[in-house]
Amino acid sequence: MTIALFSDVHANLPALEALFTDLEMKKPDAVYCLGDLVGYNVWGNEVVNAIREKGIATLAGNHDLKVKLDDGTVKNQPSEGKNYAYTIISESEKAYLLTLPAHIRLSFVLNDAPINVLMVHGSPSSVNEYILADMDEALLIEIMSEANADILCFGHSHKPYHRIVPIVSNDGKTSYKHAINIGSVGKPKDGDIRGCYVLLHLNTVSSLSHPDSIKVEHIRIEYDVEKAANAIENSPLPNEFAQMLREAF
Repeated sequence: MTIALFSDVHANLPALEALFTDLEMKKPDAVYCLGDLVGYNVWGNEVVNAIREKGIATLAGNHDLKVKLDDGTVKNQPSEGKNYAYTIISESEKAYLLTLPAHIRLSFVLNDAPINVLMVHGSPSSVNEYILADMDEALLIEIMSEANADILCFGHSHKPYHRIVPIVSNDGKTSYKHAINIGSVGKPKDGDIRGCYVLLHLNTVSSLSHPDSIKVEHIRIEYDVEKAANAIENSPLPNEFAQMLREAF
């Protein structure tokens, strides 16, 4: 089974469209989005609706939760600067974003043994928490064990990596946990301006005892960066956001 995972689109419609084109060629068995559909660009409504139209199961990211329903009790933030990206979101799209789940869990039984895949935006405990590549190994194991996650998939930092962590049991046997940051489709921060997503491959020989039997591919996709950057510069958003796209920081 091949599972496509993407995150942190951040209202970058050209990048999302390039992703969809690539997925049509790769033909994964399942597709999941790990949140942050909006923020930083002008196509928040279009991105939300494109994902909804494809029926892609999606998590809430920290930026998605910044939108507020206009119920007469909460005043909208000023429609300028950084806040502009949230105030342009329509009510139907806001309602969708504010009801997205925090976690998606998949449970497999392969080679007569369970494999638990947990998808989050930031971490199992917080949408705003970063799980960085250099996190202390003992802390990472603790986070994943408490969440019952053998394979933990997340975004938020926009910096892709795949970290395999060995765990030695009391009887001396070694198993492995996989921490996978899937990167960002619409706002990379690793110096590569191309969008990034992950293909997770599980098959009949996949096992927690053999780390190489679980394959993780970080896929980079080219898109029209200047179209996305120009849209920012022609809006009330800070021009700095456009430069971030051009330099991937």
